[in-house]
Amino acid sequence: MFKLLTTLAFMLAFISVPASAAPKVTVFAAASLSNAVSDIAKIYQKQTPHNIQTSFAASSALARQIEHGAPVDIFISADTQWMAYLQQKNLIQAASQVNLLGNQLVLIAPKSQPFNAKMRSDFNLATAFDGKLCTGDTNSVPAGIYAKQALQYFSWWETIEPRIVAMQDVRAALVSVERGECAAGIVYATDAKASSKVRVVADFPANSHAEIVYPLALVKNANPYAHDFYQFLMSDQARQIFNQYGFTTISIDKRQ
Repeated sequence: MFKLLTTLAFMLAFISVPASAAPKVTVFAAASLSNAVSDIAKIYQKQTPHNIQTSFAASSALARQIEHGAPVDIFISADTQWMAYLQQKNLIQAASQVNLLGNQLVLIAPKSQPFNAKMRSDFNLATAFDGKLCTGDTNSVPAGIYAKQALQYFSWWETIEPRIVAMQDVRAALVSVERGECAAGIVYATDAKASSKVRVVADFPANSHAEIVYPLALVKNANPYAHDFYQFLMSDQARQIFNQYGFTTISIDKRQ
C-alpha cells in the first residue's frame, strides 16, 4: 500500500497544470507602454501562477472596447481624459485610480534624414523638413492631442496641419517615421528611445501641452486575481523597468 501511494505521489508531482487553468488577468494599456508592460508581465508571471494577457493600442480605442463590454481587468491610459470617460460611465473602480507615470513629447525624424528645429514661435517648422508629419489622431489619440496642443502653442498648427498623417496610435506613427514614410513625427520620448531608426530633433517643453500622465485603474468587474498585478505595477521592481524605458514614475504621495 505504501509503495502504491508513493508511486501515485510521484506521478502527481509531474502532472503539469495546463496554461488555461492558470488565473488569467487581462490588461489593456496604451501603445507607448508595450515594451515596458510586456517586460513587467513576464517578470510577474515567473513569480506567480497568474497568466497576464496584454493588449496595446491607442487609449481611445481601448476605452471604447471597455465601454462595449470587452473582458478587461486593468486599464492604463496615456492620458486622464479617457480614464475620466470610463469613470463617468462607472466602468472602472474609482478608488483604484492612480497616476502611475509621466512622459515627454518629442519631435523626431528618420535617422537617415535628420533636420534641425528650434522650439520657438518665431521658428518656421513648416520649412524645416519636406514631406509629412506623423502623429496620433489629433482628435482622439492622446499623443496626437498633445501634439496638436504643442503645435498650437508655437503657432505652427495652421501651416503643419495639412501635412499631418493621423495614425491609429503613437507606435504606428513611430513606425512610419522609421520607414521614411513620414519626414517627421511627434511621439513620446519613450517611443523614440525604443527605436534605433529615428533621431530626436527637439524636445517639446512641458508647458507647451497638457501634462502627460498615465493613470492606472482596475476595471469595474475585474476578477480578484487582478488586484495583485495591479499592486505589482506600482512596486519598486516595476518602477525600475518603467524608468529603464524612459518613463518618469510618480511618487506614491502624489497619487490620487
